[in-house]
Formats: sequence, C-alpha cells, structure tokens
Amino acid sequence: MSAIATKSPRIITELPGPKAKALIARDAAVVSPSYARDYPFAMSHGRGAEVWDVDGNRFLDFAAGIAVCSTGHSHPEVVQAIKDAADGFLHISSDYWHERQVQLGERIRDLKPMGDEPAMCFMGQSGTEAVEGALKLARYVTGRPRFLGFLGGFHGRSMGSLSFTSSKYTQQAGFFPTMPGVTHVPYPNNFRPLFAGADQGKAVLDYIEKVLFQHNVPASEVAAILVEPIQGEGGYLVPPDGFLQGLRDLCDRHGILLIFDEVQSGIGRTGKMFAFQHWGVTPDIMTLAKGLGSGLPIGLVVAKKKIMEQWKRGAHGNTYGGNPVCCAAALATLDLVEREYMANAATVGAYFMDKLHALQARHSCIGQVRGRGLMIGMELVTPEGAPAKKLCDTLVTRAWHHGLILLACGQSTVRFMPPLVITTGDVDEAVEMIEAALVEAKAG
Repeated sequence: MSAIATKSPRIITELPGPKAKALIARDAAVVSPSYARDYPFAMSHGRGAEVWDVDGNRFLDFAAGIAVCSTGHSHPEVVQAIKDAADGFLHISSDYWHERQVQLGERIRDLKPMGDEPAMCFMGQSGTEAVEGALKLARYVTGRPRFLGFLGGFHGRSMGSLSFTSSKYTQQAGFFPTMPGVTHVPYPNNFRPLFAGADQGKAVLDYIEKVLFQHNVPASEVAAILVEPIQGEGGYLVPPDGFLQGLRDLCDRHGILLIFDEVQSGIGRTGKMFAFQHWGVTPDIMTLAKGLGSGLPIGLVVAKKKIMEQWKRGAHGNTYGGNPVCCAAALATLDLVEREYMANAATVGAYFMDKLHALQARHSCIGQVRGRGLMIGMELVTPEGAPAKKLCDTLVTRAWHHGLILLACGQSTVRFMPPLVITTGDVDEAVEMIEAALVEAKAG
C-alpha cells in the first residue's frame, strides 16, 4: 500500500497521544529498560510501508523494524504462507525432518551464495545466533582460536557475537570479559580516513598484513575474519572497491575463513540478493536473518558444503531452528524479493539517492550520502566537518513528529532502510518530511 495513495492525515493527535502514553506507562512496570528507544511510538498495525500508532496517527516507516520487514508490513502472501503452515503444525524440534525446512535449504543453495560451490544451511532464530553458529563452525573446522573483526561492526549481543560488536561502547560496557581471541581493526572509511593515503581499503589490508600479522596476531592462529560487506550500525559505510576482494585474497593466502555478516544487508536490501554480490566476492560462511522472514524470527548460517559437512552429529544444534512457520515466511519472502522487490530496491533506491543528493546541495550540514539499493545513510556534520550527533538525534525525533519513522546509526548518520516495497511517491513524501525535520533540527 502506498503512503501517497492514502488520503488520511498523518498526525491527528499530539504526540505521544493518550493511548500511547498509557501503554508506555504500563510497559515501564513490566518490561526491561535495556531496550534503546528513541521516541515514544506505540504501534497498532501496519500495511506495506505505512504504520499506525494506537492513537490512530499514520506514519511512513523507513526503519522497517530495523530492516526486518523487507516485504512490508503484513504482506498478504507472507501472511497466507504463515497461516497455511500454522494450520499444519507449529513446531517440531530439529531432531526430526519436515518439508519446509528442506525447501528453505534447497532455496538458499539454488541462490548460489558460495558461487560455484554448493552451500548448506544451519537454521536458528536470530542474527546473533547465526553469528554464534558461524564462529563455532569456523573454530571447529580450522582448529584455530583467534578471529579478526572490525571497529564499528555490529554482530549481536550474545557473548560470542558481542565480542565482535563495537559500534557503541555501551553495548560492551558491563559485560567484560566476552569471548577472548578477537582483535579489531578499522573498517575502511574514505569519508573519515584513519590511515594515510586515498585508498582506505588498501590501507586497512596493509595494516592487517604488514603490522598486525607481523607484530601481534599470528596469521596461522586466525580461524576467520568476520565483516559486514556494508557496515550497518557503524554508519552504513560502503567499503571502497577492492577491499572485499583484498580480504578474500588475504584469507586465501593464510588459510583463514572469510565470514560475511549479511544479517542487515542481505535478502535484496541493496538491490542484489546479497550485498557482497556488488563486488563479485564470495565468502566461506555467511549469516542471514532480519529481512529473511519479513518479521518472523529466523536466522541462517550458510556455508560452503565442504565446510558445513565437517560438523559431526551433535556438534551444534538448537530447539527452534527450522521452525515450520518461520520457514514458510522465509520461502514466501524469497519468492517476493526475487520476483519484484529486489529490482524495486535497486530502482527506487537510486531515485532516493538522487533526492538525497539534491537535499545535500541545499543543506551543508549533510556531509555525505552513501549506500546501495535501499540501504542508505545520510551523515550529518558540523560546520567544521565533525559528526553532528545532536543534530542527527533531533532530526530523527522531529521526523517522527511529522509522520516518518527513522533510526540513526554511527556517530551522526540517519539511516534509511524502508520496506523494499516502497514507491517513488513514498520517497517524495519522505524527503519532504526529512527536509522539514532537518530545518527544525537546525533551528534548535
């Protein structure tokens, strides 16, 4: 459903409305305060790229449940697939077999995520569980104890994945020690370079090979390098051309496995099924979640068959992996993404980028617009070029008051990760709200 096609007003009550205030007060008494909530939005229902709060206010959703609702809210084909599966059975543990789990494994294999090599899946419930599985698999098959991760990366909050997460120190504060053996290096960022030279990708690769491996971390002890092909929580950073291929070459030289975390960037989000396909590089292991189930909890470890089949019986498992309802949602999602929404992400994403570049020309506080498909970041800066965190946070909140759901990432980047179903009309409506919110944020 297009936001433009709906003629009802966006905001009909003062925000937050009375029903939202009452619900949030009840929540405060019974739900953990650890959730990071930026503004008091209390959802009632959603359709496509639109959501309504409990007071009847209509919003255009450009956060999509943190890039989860890839086919929009309650897509009828996904909902029907869920109903059909639920009519059969809700659960059977991974001790047994069922049709939809096998179908999903076959479907992922047929997407050829490992290039010409066959792939196998391990199924779980979330991105962090997928990362945990990938780390265990890498350590199991290599017999090596160490890993490399990247500053700014986000890979989850369970103790193994948390050891790699470094987008904000608050995610680590109070939980030391996490899993030992993880060394972080900078993620290449040409907009905010940390190394000398114009090619930050090459500089990071040189640092790993010529400094880290020579002085601190024996390459022969590294099981895997874990990296987001496009860094998400750290700022929606697109790596320089050649960087991922350089990582692939480095891993091949030293017998290290390359793990791509596609939890946020995968399943059509960037205009290709997987973000790494923009650079023609294949991993040894990949993690998927978020947009795979259109809102239902599912995560996958995908690996080259020759790697995955080394796991012995009982080496790794879970209770809910391959849940039939979640597999049904994933199969319906993949149908829709392959059939139309991946191409839509590429087309509408390019249109959106053009609109944001035009906005940048009108507002000097927009330092950079970057991204692929519908994974787009707009970094805000001070007059001196420093990250404008307060401006970014204020813009996100003011956009909500105008009827647009947004989230931030990095130090001062507004991220745009709408459902892959959005239209150019939705983009036009959103950009009007973004500019209005930006003007208000600049005015303090």
